[in-house]
Amino acid sequence: MKVEFAPRSVPVQRRLQTAAVVQWVFSFLALAQCCTVAFIALLFTRFWLLSALYAVWWVIDRETPRQGGRRVQFLRKCVVWRHMRDYFPITLVKTAELDPRQNYLLGFHPHGVLAAGAFLNFCTEASGFSTLFPGITPHLMMLSLWFRVPFLRDYLMSGGLVSSDKESASYVLQRSEGGNLLAIIVGGAQEALDARPGSCTLLLRNRKGFVRLAIQHGTPLVPAFSFGENDLFDQVRNPKGSWLRWIQHRLQQVMGISLPLFHARGIFQYSFGVIPYRRPICTVVGKPIPVQKKHKPSEQEVNQVHEKYLNELSKLFEEHKAKYNIPKDSHLEFI
Repeated sequence: MKVEFAPRSVPVQRRLQTAAVVQWVFSFLALAQCCTVAFIALLFTRFWLLSALYAVWWVIDRETPRQGGRRVQFLRKCVVWRHMRDYFPITLVKTAELDPRQNYLLGFHPHGVLAAGAFLNFCTEASGFSTLFPGITPHLMMLSLWFRVPFLRDYLMSGGLVSSDKESASYVLQRSEGGNLLAIIVGGAQEALDARPGSCTLLLRNRKGFVRLAIQHGTPLVPAFSFGENDLFDQVRNPKGSWLRWIQHRLQQVMGISLPLFHARGIFQYSFGVIPYRRPICTVVGKPIPVQKKHKPSEQEVNQVHEKYLNELSKLFEEHKAKYNIPKDSHLEFI
């Protein structure tokens, strides 16, 4: 099941779509620096009180990213996200019902360069998440580093983003009323370094923390694969063992974020730039995998559930790949 949207007129709508994607791309690339500079600069102007008051609020509100965030429905439903959806376009497909009386832990694959599918499907209503999954509130985990940036943290939380640490995950998954979905991009920043068109490689073989978390809370695991996520950008060649990959890996260890050297099209031309290509993304959400609750699961128990998750994710990929022009001989590779 998926939500269909009526086509729009071409000339004006294409410009609006491109503008929406441009603001999204640069919100990740430059907004953090702009927010930090603005916060500091205000301290040296007659408007210094704004930064001072915000600093007080920041201290009072510092735990909110770990406590489910603070979503703003008006911003989640903003028209700019619908233009971004239509640019690619992006669609969300449901293959099974989710019970609003339960909480769920969703594994999102692959990361891609900028995780466009994860952001638009779970942090906005552009693809109709609430229509497809009534009674379910999505939360997408993001590196804790970004929630330390003034002003930016509030923007991120407005969409349903929460801090990517164990306490934050537990807060969402242990809510007794149910109806919460915690989405984790399991491959993380490191997987982004392998994001290139046609890639079916997932950094998942030794990523088991999310499985352990699901067992500890007795939360069903939901696999999700975003077809087309890796096709939005080209990336400078960086094979393992190369000097570029070594530098990127070191930066990722120090900063917690990866810095893939990507390129695609420009704003006014199609030959070179950092704006993603107009290529469709379809995020397919699989059926829940039941998990038996155990406070301290053994390694064997974690491995068993992890293996079952890998099998279900592979099955989801194989069942749907033909619909999205994936070659028959392409299969998921777990590293």
